[in-house]
Amino acid sequence: MKMDKVENASHAILQHTGFNGKIGMIMGSGLGSIADILTEKKMLPYSKIPHYPQSSVEGHKGELIKGILNNKEVLVARGRVHCYEGFSIEEVGFPIQVFKKCGIRNIIITNSSGSLRKEVLPGTIMTVIGHLDCTFQNLTGDPYLENKNKYHSAQLISIAKEAALANDINVIQGNYCWTLGPAYETPAEIKYLKSINGSAVGMSTLPEIELAGSLGLNILTLSLLTNLAAGLSDHPLTHKEVLENASRSKDSFIKLVSSIIERI
Repeated sequence: MKMDKVENASHAILQHTGFNGKIGMIMGSGLGSIADILTEKKMLPYSKIPHYPQSSVEGHKGELIKGILNNKEVLVARGRVHCYEGFSIEEVGFPIQVFKKCGIRNIIITNSSGSLRKEVLPGTIMTVIGHLDCTFQNLTGDPYLENKNKYHSAQLISIAKEAALANDINVIQGNYCWTLGPAYETPAEIKYLKSINGSAVGMSTLPEIELAGSLGLNILTLSLLTNLAAGLSDHPLTHKEVLENASRSKDSFIKLVSSIIERI
């Protein structure tokens, strides 16, 4: 019987890596260094996986790595694609479908995003407890807060809180706003996102969260706040700043993720 695209991609991954775990991670801009602490690693470039979308954005390396972290077998995607690169929502979500087919049940989705609160400085890690689709592609009305357990696992959020306390890492909880990009938001847009109870803003992640939820995966989303949003700082935003702040915060981010994995 002819395999479909998801089966084809997952078959290639399992055949090459021998992955037999239940935990997957998708790493955002500048956050792929978690793979550096894995043992028994096997790496597979996205270009070698049938039908797998490949990112053109700096900071998204474009490879899958299977390895061991705290005695747990994990599958790490270093980098993702975005709608602003010309990919459809279905293409952005394709890796999630493949992860499910590979046997993953718990998924940690990460991103670098902008803080909507002037008092919440770059370097802060935020556990996402709700999300808002602020792309205005949904014609049913204004953005609304989605915070169901289906999309934001109460159990995994509790584990993240426990891991943060155990490692003395400052982790806040908040709501993630998804915009299309690739341009950063204007100060007026940031004011609006704050008014609808947003805590952070970014250009990725929400399609992955919603698809993973529909597939029945347990989801934890972590945002590393790498900059203050437009109008909250005295200098223009750049992707370089995002990557630099992600690099500065990588040690605490890695420690937190590692501790979460240990507790799952």
